[in-house]
Amino acid sequence: MKKVISVVMVAMMAICMLAGCGKSKDAGAIKVGSIGPTTGDYAQYGLAVENAMKMAADEINALGGLQFEVLGEDDQGDPTMAVNAYNREMEKGMQALLGTVTSGACAAVAAEAYKERVFLLTPSASNPAVNEGKDNVYQVCFTDPNQGASAALTIKNLGLGTKIAIIWNNAQDYSTSIYQSFTAKAAEIGLDVVVKDATFSDDSNADFSVQLQKAADAGADLVFLPIYYTPVAAIMQQAKAAGYNFKFFGVDGMDGLLAIDGFDTSLAEGSYMLTPFDANKTDSKTTAFVSNYKAKFGDVPNQFAADAYDAMYIFYAACQDLGITAETSAKDVCEKMIPWMQKYTYTGLTGDNMVWGADGCVSKAATAYVIRNGQYASVQ
Repeated sequence: MKKVISVVMVAMMAICMLAGCGKSKDAGAIKVGSIGPTTGDYAQYGLAVENAMKMAADEINALGGLQFEVLGEDDQGDPTMAVNAYNREMEKGMQALLGTVTSGACAAVAAEAYKERVFLLTPSASNPAVNEGKDNVYQVCFTDPNQGASAALTIKNLGLGTKIAIIWNNAQDYSTSIYQSFTAKAAEIGLDVVVKDATFSDDSNADFSVQLQKAADAGADLVFLPIYYTPVAAIMQQAKAAGYNFKFFGVDGMDGLLAIDGFDTSLAEGSYMLTPFDANKTDSKTTAFVSNYKAKFGDVPNQFAADAYDAMYIFYAACQDLGITAETSAKDVCEKMIPWMQKYTYTGLTGDNMVWGADGCVSKAATAYVIRNGQYASVQ
C-alpha cells in the first residue's frame, strides 16, 4: 500500500511540475510595487495611484509581450506602515517600486530601498527628503521647492493678491518645504506675506478660526494653502461661515477637493491651484485616459492618478529598452534604471518632454488653474 501511495505521489508531483503547481498565475510577470494610503484621510490619493497603475498594467498586458503584476499595499500615509508594506512586497518578489504616495512615508521607504538597491519611482512624493542623497530614487511629480517658488511667481505675475497669509502644517515635510520655498521666493520678488505663523500640526484639525482670524486681522486678501485637500475643505467652509472673502491659492495637495463627498464646490469657486494635470483637457491622450478610468472605477481621475499612469508607462519603456524580465533581480533592475532615467525623455499626461537629472528630480512645468463652475480652467 505504501508503495502505491508513493507512486501516486511521485506522479502527482510530476504533473504539478509540468502544470506549474505552487506558482502564482503571474509567475512570468514583472512585479511592480505600489504603496500608498488606500484607507484613511488621504485615501483619494492612494486609491488613485493604485487604480491608475493597475489600469496601465492591464493595457500593457493586453498588448502581449512583457507582462506586469502590480503589488498593492495600504500604508495610510504612515511611515512605519509604509516600511512594513515595503517589506511585504519585497517578500512577494517586488522588482521595482512605483511609490510611495505621500512624502513622509516615501522618505522612510526610500531609505530602505537605497540600502537594498531597489529602484523607486514615486508618482507623487514631492519633498526633497525623498530622493536627497539617494541615486536610486526618482520623482514623476514636480518638487516642493518648485511648487512653492512657482506659486509665488504665479500670484505675483497674475496680480492675484497684495497681502498674503499662509496657513500651513508645521508637522508635515510636504507643507513645510513648500512654505519655505514660497516665502523665500516671495521675499525675492517683493510679494508681501503678512501672516507666516498661521500653522497647525494635524490634518484632522477641525477648527481653523484662529488661523483665519490672523489672516483677517492682517488685512490679507489671498490665503496660500500648501496643504492637502482635507484641511483645505474645512478652511473654505469656515471662512465662508465667518464671512471672510479671501481668495485661496493651493498646490497639488489640493487636488481631490472637488471630489470630497458632500463638499459644496461653490466654496472653491475662483480658487487657484498648481497641478500638472487637468481631466477636462480635450487632447486625445487625456480624453482616452479619463474615459477609461471613469469606466473602470466610476470616478474622474485626479493628478495623482495621472502621475501614476505616467510612471507605469515610463517603467514599461525602461523594461523594453533594458531587457528587464520577470527573472531580473531587483538589484539588477536598479542598476540598469539609474543611468537610463538620466537619458530618457517622456511625454505623457502630466508633462511634455520630461527629463530627469542625477538628483532624481523631474524637469517639467507647473501649471496654474482656477476653479470655475466646479471644474479646472487654465489661466496660462
